[in-house]
Amino acid sequence: MSFSIIFFITVIMLAFVFLGIGIKILLKKNGKFSGTCASQSPFLNKEGEACGICGATAEEKCKNEEA
Repeated sequence: MSFSIIFFITVIMLAFVFLGIGIKILLKKNGKFSGTCASQSPFLNKEGEACGICGATAEEKCKNEEA
């Protein structure tokens, strides 16, 4: 395949990704992305620190889901 065909396919795929993200923002309540708690993952939180988004510790459920 030539470079121009691969480049064109890549640009089209990226356009679909950004279009999908834009549609998700429009359809979500208040246009916000849902946050996730890194404290729930033992790979990301090895020291047992509280989540920076909602303040939940590794033993607690995400407080952001309650809202």
